Amino acid sequence: MTIDPNRNVPRQSSVHFAPISVPLERRLQTLMVLAHTLSIALFLSIYFLLCSIPLFWPLLFPYTIYVLLSPAPHSGQLSHRSPLLRSLPIWSLFASYFPARLHRPARLDPTRKYIFGYHPHGIISHGAFAAFATEALGFSQLFPGITNTLLTLDNNFRVPLYRDYALAMGLASVSRESCENILRKGGTNSEGMGRAITIVIGGARESLDAQPHTLRLVLKRRKGFVKLAIRTGADLVPVLAFGENDLYDQVTGETHPMVHKFQLMVKRCMGFTIPLFHARGVFNYDVGLMPYRKPLDIVTGRPVKVVQSQVVDERYVDEVHGMYVRELERIWEEWRDRFDVDPRIRLEVVE
Repeated sequence: MTIDPNRNVPRQSSVHFAPISVPLERRLQTLMVLAHTLSIALFLSIYFLLCSIPLFWPLLFPYTIYVLLSPAPHSGQLSHRSPLLRSLPIWSLFASYFPARLHRPARLDPTRKYIFGYHPHGIISHGAFAAFATEALGFSQLFPGITNTLLTLDNNFRVPLYRDYALAMGLASVSRESCENILRKGGTNSEGMGRAITIVIGGARESLDAQPHTLRLVLKRRKGFVKLAIRTGADLVPVLAFGENDLYDQVTGETHPMVHKFQLMVKRCMGFTIPLFHARGVFNYDVGLMPYRKPLDIVTGRPVKVVQSQVVDERYVDEVHGMYVRELERIWEEWRDRFDVDPRIRLEVVE
């Protein structure tokens, strides 16, 4: 009879749990990131809970119609924006979780208008939210006189209750109508001067390439934002977020090609996709949908000056696009050593 020498040796769990004695501040940081990550699901749950109570039906029915028909997400008026909500101390807890920092090497003229291009998309673009949807990183102090609006998918403004929260945080639709309205209305001269929008250029397609220790930017054929800048006379400001791709792990196309093809099909049909990602949990360090606690350093580049024209010349589009890409590459080369980026990592501009 053979006896297994390891029979009575307890196996070590591959899941590492957080200690009970974690400081309260770190617990609050985790709570804020969790609330933001699940915000759409939380607001939808509240809405359906209210729908289950007949007493609220006379209010919910007209409200739902209003949500579906309201022009607020793309009107450009920013009338629902709440500076108080954007400046609450809770957002400092959110930013401190990683921690996130916003770096501004070059000042921007508040009498101009701007399009900030955020790279990379990552899984959820936590850095874009912290830097441009809240005052946690001091955007108003770093860029005085500039009102910046973070843009997101139009469908997000069809989600009851979440839509009101997003508008109060200063978010708007990424549709062409919304972009042009924001950059042509309001501001210091009622023609958009002093206004800015932030677009996560790579979009849902780039989220599928969000792998730790990589930086693949879906940018080569993305020129719509350049044409928008030319039509509206907005200067382009490249933004590079060091660490955004390191916040989650996800299934790769190399190891699961069928899954990757399905994700691309969903992207073509629905306009968004579903990355299969994981990171850490609320009470453990190995399993869950919470992002890893890794530094996020968001660097804004020098503005690429654009000459306004209602007739868009493709050669000029290519010229401006090239200057934009070169400025992104300059940011990468100039700042990567400051943030101890692995020297084996290369910035790749694809598609």
